[in-house]
Amino acid sequence: MVHFGMALLAQRIQTFYQWVLDNGDKRTDSWLLVYSPVPMTGIFILYLLSIWAGPKIMKNREPVNLKGVLIGYNFAMVGLSAYMFHEFLVTAWLANYSLLCQPVDYSNSALGMRMAKVCWWFFFSKVIELSDTFFFILRKKNSQLTFLHVYHHGTMIFNWWAGVKYVAGAFLIGVINTFVHIQFFILTIHTGYNYFAECDFPDSMNAVVLAYSISLIFLFSNFYYQNYLGKKSKKT
Repeated sequence: MVHFGMALLAQRIQTFYQWVLDNGDKRTDSWLLVYSPVPMTGIFILYLLSIWAGPKIMKNREPVNLKGVLIGYNFAMVGLSAYMFHEFLVTAWLANYSLLCQPVDYSNSALGMRMAKVCWWFFFSKVIELSDTFFFILRKKNSQLTFLHVYHHGTMIFNWWAGVKYVAGAFLIGVINTFVHIQFFILTIHTGYNYFAECDFPDSMNAVVLAYSISLIFLFSNFYYQNYLGKKSKKT
């Protein structure tokens, strides 16, 4: 009986995995890290192992001086962000995208492919940003390795993998991601509107993004309270 149950579970997992592979955006299937979730899952597991093992390895070592590396890294990320911001805005403008309700353009048109490509770059930038965590570990800034930090970086790679895999054209999320302090509120309002309005965009994706945005608002609010408001209350 147990063997039958395990076989049935394995079959269902295989069926679901095949569905994941077969139902993506065919334009992006051949792009780096997109076709299967396995590479991203492997990267995520290595990321978690690094967070667990890194501080232990660095415990009796001196912090690594990464000043030059960080300067170069930050300049490169600013340049990449500027490029993506430009591509998102210009492509959306030329294609007359709606800020409130914009169906995904799955065509192979020049603008459709241009938007899909910048979505991939945004996804890949989130993979690159996992380096932030490794820099904290090497510099022995372990206090920065909060649940919020790991949750944000770890989930963003999967969120944007799914975005490029299934809806490579969700431009507004990429645009507002540059507005760090208000992005989650704008994203929540925008996604909530899409979810409850008559908009030709997958409700399942809207529901996932809405739930994720709300979780980030909660976590960032809790982080701010614990590290700023809570400390002020204790002092007084």
